Amino acid sequence: MHDDRALVENRLKRVLDERIRPAVYPASTPLDVAVWHAPGEPVPVAEGLTASPAPIAVGDAWGAPWGTSWFTVTGTVPAEWAGRTVEAILDLGFDENMPGFQCEGLVYRPDGGPVKGLNPRNQWVRIGAPVEGGEEVRLHIEAASNPVILDYHPFLPTKLGDRETAGSEPQYRLARMDLAVFDETVWQLVIDLEVLGELMAELPVDGARRWELLRAVERALDAIDLQDVNGTAAAARAELAGVLATPAAPSAHRISAVGHAHIDSAWLWPLRETVRKVARTASNMTALLEDEPEFVFAMSQAQQWAWIKEHRPEVWARVVKAVNDGRFVPAGGMWVESDTNMPGSEAMARQFVHGKRFFLEEFGVENEEAWLPDTFGFAAGLPQIIKAAGSKRLLTQKISWSQVNKFPHHTFLWEGIDGTRIFTHFPPVDTYNCSMKGGEIAHAARNFKDKGVARHSLAPTGWGDGGGGTTREMVAKAARMRDLEGSAAVVWETPAEFFTRAEAEYPAPPVWVGELYLELHRATLTSQAKTKQGNRRSESLLREAELWAATAAVRTGFAYPHERLDRIWKTVLLHQFHDILPGSSIAWVHREAEKTYAAVAAELNEIIDDAQRALAGNAGSGELVFNAAPHARNGVPAGGAAMAPAPTRGGLRARDEGGYVLDDGLLRVEIDDRGLVVSACDLRAGRETVAPGQAANLLQIHPDFPNMWDAWDVDQFYRNTVTDLVDADEVTPGEEPGSVRVVRSFGRSRVTQVLTVEAGRLDIRTEVDWHETEKFLKLAFPLDVHADRYASESQYGHAFRATHTNTSWEAAKFEACNHKFVHLEEPGWGVALVTDSTYGHDVTRTVRASDRGTTTTLRVSLLRAPRFPDPETDQGLHRFRHALVPGATIGDAVREGWFLNLPERRVPGDAEVAPLVTVDDDAIVVTAVKLADDGSGDVVVRFHESRGGRARARISTGFTATGVAVTDLLERPLAGTAAPEPAGGSVAVSLRPFELVTLRFSRS
Repeated sequence: MHDDRALVENRLKRVLDERIRPAVYPASTPLDVAVWHAPGEPVPVAEGLTASPAPIAVGDAWGAPWGTSWFTVTGTVPAEWAGRTVEAILDLGFDENMPGFQCEGLVYRPDGGPVKGLNPRNQWVRIGAPVEGGEEVRLHIEAASNPVILDYHPFLPTKLGDRETAGSEPQYRLARMDLAVFDETVWQLVIDLEVLGELMAELPVDGARRWELLRAVERALDAIDLQDVNGTAAAARAELAGVLATPAAPSAHRISAVGHAHIDSAWLWPLRETVRKVARTASNMTALLEDEPEFVFAMSQAQQWAWIKEHRPEVWARVVKAVNDGRFVPAGGMWVESDTNMPGSEAMARQFVHGKRFFLEEFGVENEEAWLPDTFGFAAGLPQIIKAAGSKRLLTQKISWSQVNKFPHHTFLWEGIDGTRIFTHFPPVDTYNCSMKGGEIAHAARNFKDKGVARHSLAPTGWGDGGGGTTREMVAKAARMRDLEGSAAVVWETPAEFFTRAEAEYPAPPVWVGELYLELHRATLTSQAKTKQGNRRSESLLREAELWAATAAVRTGFAYPHERLDRIWKTVLLHQFHDILPGSSIAWVHREAEKTYAAVAAELNEIIDDAQRALAGNAGSGELVFNAAPHARNGVPAGGAAMAPAPTRGGLRARDEGGYVLDDGLLRVEIDDRGLVVSACDLRAGRETVAPGQAANLLQIHPDFPNMWDAWDVDQFYRNTVTDLVDADEVTPGEEPGSVRVVRSFGRSRVTQVLTVEAGRLDIRTEVDWHETEKFLKLAFPLDVHADRYASESQYGHAFRATHTNTSWEAAKFEACNHKFVHLEEPGWGVALVTDSTYGHDVTRTVRASDRGTTTTLRVSLLRAPRFPDPETDQGLHRFRHALVPGATIGDAVREGWFLNLPERRVPGDAEVAPLVTVDDDAIVVTAVKLADDGSGDVVVRFHESRGGRARARISTGFTATGVAVTDLLERPLAGTAAPEPAGGSVAVSLRPFELVTLRFSRS
């Protein structure tokens, strides 16, 4: 037989595009349209419905950037359409290739009841099936003219990302506003042909099944009268029935389709717009659930559910009903789909506390899976947090974006730093916006890494980011692929049903140990420095507020601010979303975030001040030092307050070769006349920290123009060009005693640093007035340390990374995350660099020709200047604080990191404050002391082993505890876990490396 595949395939494409798809709506009549443009921000639904609109015609421009327009469409169903199915086609000017990234709409009935969302791939509204003819139609559309930020030529700088700079030029033209007859037979034929055509293209040419499909498609096309598609569609479908009925092979890959609409809580739109995106999508999905009995939809991010409840009660009622029916599924158990690299220990825990508690309180539903398809890599401490929250599974997809190394598994056990293992799945479909195309389904089956031992995978199915979620077309395609020869078998299931199947068939999956590093989007550890500083500061203030409020509540009867802390935590957790904290959102988002963090700081400082004043006693008789850190400091106990002198700063003298020497008897630092640190001698060990012939505190600047994803990415070639900023405008004694001030100018920017030595550490305060673009600023410390790995703090512990690049896996980690410290060590001596707000860093090593010693260079990332999506990223004034700690053990690194992030507070008073909780082993770090969330007055204490070893200690309470329980993160007693026995006001604990424990002390 001659090979005529191309002939039939090309015929199929043209006939579908030009004849069959247009015949889905064989008759139409225009609707009358009027519009009212809301001034300023969106208005309540009632106001939009009652506004006075003006006429507008198809083809007219509408919609200033970020505006809201209320369209009213009216018409009458023609009498001759009686008995037919009729839909309104409402095209606001959509580009079908950009679902989720342009204008959107939510359709309402005149009574204010929501109908469904309008999106590029979902432009229809059902009027009647069938109609009687003569029905009056009146619908209202709340339309958002969100501008296209990520266009066909992506990553171009644009001022559209902030309403203050976006202008008023209309963004869209009204395209189609019609009533139309819907021919379901033709629509079903379209789905038949799409499924078979897409499947056919994925099958081997030498297989019989491909040719069977080709001939069936050819017969169907022959059966269609192109001048009467509607009259011959049924005959064409009959020609396809046989090949559509052939069952799948018993060995076929099994796909659990989960209805999904990944909605970034902010990204190329502000938070307020996400509130509306979620409402539109939820309206769409509840409507689709009513029409499709097998369909199941899952939505994560408790914050988004809370938005619906607060802002769209009419949508919420439909959601609640669908949840109760078991088909609209709360997923993930987190407040938002957060970044997991940068949030601190407690913040990561509270993501699950607040997320799971919302679903429990609203629906009685407890999720066992973390659902993070789009997060930019996963810190090694996360498995323990998931487990401590009462969950046991993780789903993500983003690791498939890694640029260099292909991850070896799709289903596996992920082991964290403490040994906790979590059953984890990466959907091999390689997208969290699956649309049920044959190519996607075939790719999932081919790509699945665990063939032979497992055959189940999951496909999150639907358009995200305001694209409207799953469509009826996707559901129809899935129905045909439920049991179809040549295809993976597709069935709609909840995430829990998938994971139950996957775990049952794969009882001993492979194990991956350590972080799940994404070899992409590394610059998100640095972009938008003020957002990152706001997050870190908020985390520290929340710790202080809980600690001092709990202490004051127990000691003085102070009113513990449960509701305020709950609200503030949720605000901070929201801003840890994986496009806010990483700095990859538009200018509007980060401008608002800066204001929000300022308000959070003001309110938390007020709570802290009130609690400390309640504790401090007589304000006129002295000064107390409050220490919120988990270690004693300068004579003040951890979590307590005492009279204490100010710490003594090291002395300052001139250096013979020019510059200055700082010396506190523990550390001697030499600063040359360029303002660079040429020596940092640990006087206790007699050990030099700075590598021979090198200089630390060295600012370096690189060009930074990645191949794509400007705010997200830094590509390795940035290192090919570097400028050392060694010229100083000033190197002088600082205004503070015992300090050196260094001023440098470069480009259009200026850096001022103040260096001091205190308690054996070099403190560096850096102020940058930053006005560069597409540049990357680093602060370098070349260290005389021979180490093949280093430690960086993560949640509830630290993780190790290689200093070398033996393999492509190690080489790909050229930019990585730390929290409060990075630590390098060779046997007997180490050095730490601690930070109050930066996260990104890199570590490299060279061997010196002069003495064959190793120079290990640690560089912290200070600032970037990408121009997309915010063209003014990080322009302006920034302040950073770092401390170099020579001679530091890992325990010293932990302690100094806490000290830098939780500075002492001096408060007038004379009543020394004993800690609520003390621990007799510094290896155990207390991360939270608070009152129980249920208002019982119980004291909750969370702690972990911080050094990577075993620890035995006694936890003592500074109050009378009547009982103690080991709990999960939600403060519920852990089943099967014996409570420690109190003895003499303390309990004994024994922790494995990095183990996390929560104790709940009841009190009379």
